[in-house]
Amino acid sequence: MAFNWQTFRTRALTAVIFVVVMLAGLLWNQWSFLILFSIIHFGCWWEYLRLMEKIHQVIFHPYVKMGLMVMGYGLLLWFCGHVYEINGYGLKENLSLPVSAVGFILLLIGIFQKTSIKLKPFGAAVSGLVYISLSWGFMMDFYTLVDLHIHDTMFVLGAYTFPIIIIASIWTNDTMAYIVGSIIGKTSLSKISPKKTWEGTIGGIILCITVVGFVLPLLFYPFRDLYFSLSIALIAAISAITGTFGDLLESKLKRMAGVKDSGSIMPGHGGFLDRFDSLLLATPFVWLYVNLFTR
Repeated sequence: MAFNWQTFRTRALTAVIFVVVMLAGLLWNQWSFLILFSIIHFGCWWEYLRLMEKIHQVIFHPYVKMGLMVMGYGLLLWFCGHVYEINGYGLKENLSLPVSAVGFILLLIGIFQKTSIKLKPFGAAVSGLVYISLSWGFMMDFYTLVDLHIHDTMFVLGAYTFPIIIIASIWTNDTMAYIVGSIIGKTSLSKISPKKTWEGTIGGIILCITVVGFVLPLLFYPFRDLYFSLSIALIAAISAITGTFGDLLESKLKRMAGVKDSGSIMPGHGGFLDRFDSLLLATPFVWLYVNLFTR
């Protein structure tokens, strides 16, 4: 097949814009971080509900959609820590519950607008509170300064440290898996995504652990500590493995819905779910590891 320069330029330009927006949102300050993941939250919800409608052959009432998204956003705000305060006014304490209540009221109005509610598609829609809102809530919880004690010295890492490590792990894993799979990939990983191979998947995970766990700390952190590198490597491993399952899960949903992409917000790259499917599943597992074993 001939190389399509127009498609390449579109994908490349979209990728550059995507990376710039992501880095600006992640690194600028806590409010840019909140705005970035608020947009991602609602974008993922919109596409998820459209997939559920296609899969279950139903049309959700607009108030049901709005209610679920707003309820989910209230859940996300619950995880906003002390850095999200203005003159003692915290988003978690003052906004989370009212926003959730508004969402619940909208949901009830939408339910009573329908003559009948099919439980299976409605339950699938509600599960987005866990799949999407809880995951991004955990991401908000990650935004905090990290105190690190090494050899009687305390280092304070940026509040964006954990989000950057998770995202860098997923991007590295995806890139390495594609390269390794393109070169030596022969054994299909799953019927859900025939282009993925076991060779590419395993190679991507190993290279992700190596690059993110051991190479990047040497380049970006002013100290040398094996325990720190091993902790980062474990986060990279969790992100790469669970992120792969997240990609397969979204591919399964798209196949059930009979669509190629979840959306078209990013020309040449699909929609929000296409871009953040791996992150949606990786974030909760990394959050569990960090809170159970490192904090």
